[in-house]
Amino acid sequence: MGNNILQVIYLLASVSFIAGLKFLGNPATARKGNIYAAIGMTIAIFGTIFLYKGPDGQSLKNLPFIFGGLLVGTFIGWVAAKRVQMTAMPEMVSLFNGMGGACAMLISIIEFQHITTDINLFLAANSGGEKTGLLLTIITGLIIGSVSFSGSMIAWGKLSGKVKDRSFPLQQYLSIGLLLVIIFFAYNVVAMRSEEFQTEFYLLLALALIYGVFFVMPIGGADMPVVISLLNSFTGVAAACGGFLYDNKVMLIGGILVGSAGTLLTIVMCNAMNRSLLNVLIGNFGGSNTAAAGNSSSVQGTIKEVSKSDAAILMKYAKKVVIVPGYGLAVAQAQHVVHELETLLEAEGVEVKYAIHPVAGRMPGHMNVLLAESNVSYDKLVEMEEINPEFATTDVVLVVGANDVVNPAAKTDPASPIYGMPILEVENAANVIVNKRSMKAGYAGIENELFYRPKTSMLFGDAKKALTELVSEIKSLG
Repeated sequence: MGNNILQVIYLLASVSFIAGLKFLGNPATARKGNIYAAIGMTIAIFGTIFLYKGPDGQSLKNLPFIFGGLLVGTFIGWVAAKRVQMTAMPEMVSLFNGMGGACAMLISIIEFQHITTDINLFLAANSGGEKTGLLLTIITGLIIGSVSFSGSMIAWGKLSGKVKDRSFPLQQYLSIGLLLVIIFFAYNVVAMRSEEFQTEFYLLLALALIYGVFFVMPIGGADMPVVISLLNSFTGVAAACGGFLYDNKVMLIGGILVGSAGTLLTIVMCNAMNRSLLNVLIGNFGGSNTAAAGNSSSVQGTIKEVSKSDAAILMKYAKKVVIVPGYGLAVAQAQHVVHELETLLEAEGVEVKYAIHPVAGRMPGHMNVLLAESNVSYDKLVEMEEINPEFATTDVVLVVGANDVVNPAAKTDPASPIYGMPILEVENAANVIVNKRSMKAGYAGIENELFYRPKTSMLFGDAKKALTELVSEIKSLG
């Protein structure tokens, strides 16, 4: 009876996951989607704890340890999420995703130990097909979970500045060779071709962890949103393997949803970066060396600065202003000031919109989350494909902390490492004002020829301070 009720709970939880994912597709309902999914996960967890019955009819044991783990994990997660700054959100996403991969990895290790404690009993209880299917599921979860864990930890280190880009000659070939060795050992373990297959299992674990490091280490900064979404899909697939192992429907469905959503998001990110999915999977990302090689030191010309008073006049008397947010906006925590600027301009009769590039920031949707925090209306956030045709009729574009996503070299310089990447075509506007701290290159490590264009003016300084002074200047104009 208890297991029947539990299956109904799993069904309700699965529906809540699907509904939550649907609501997450729209910024206006994203918060509701998170709540729905969290409720589904909560009832699935407590339903399992209190209603699950094993094949022997026994309920779960060690409840003090289970609830202790829940309390400790909830406390750590709650405190971390409350304290994290928006600039550190990509690091937290990578860290949490890595924990999901580690969980899937540990499940595979524990289940492998469990079924091979008495190998003769295991072989007697499972026929050839059942044995192969069970081991294949365990090995798949182990490999993908390990790659997701170690890769996410490297991504966390790179995003937080603790780990630098590293690549070396023949790195791609070594990675592919390592992957082939992993597949070889995986086949040996699943087929139990050697009496040492248990030892090979742990060797496989070590190789998968190393491969995760090799997979992410050479990735260049501009490609990080792609790898974050890809690793997220890996974690979902690994979790789905755990659902197969335990015949747990809600775990299986949750893993499939995360895996498929992450894969689709990866494809969107690849299109935004003009990279194929195969290019991503073999680790052929634009690393720091590539960026350095393509650094457009040949960019020539002069830059011109604009005073805050001149910028204020230009924007106050414009008919249409488009704001392009970037990572510099997050670093300066200037999202509330930019919303104040938007409100002030609209009071003057200026039409204001935000141009959102798919890979602006350090993770997918980073700018959407940042601006939502300052209560910017969702209908003012316009995606790249929709906003690009509007730049030709825009009086002023204000670029705040963005760099590579507005670099015309992506269209004009075949030698550039970002050549072919779709960009926000801000150069088509009548006037472009770029707010930056300095002329330092962007995350991709290359010069931005936009800064030298005749219609571009530079507004140097911290984004929060510069925009606050700009708001004051507009107010003083009366």
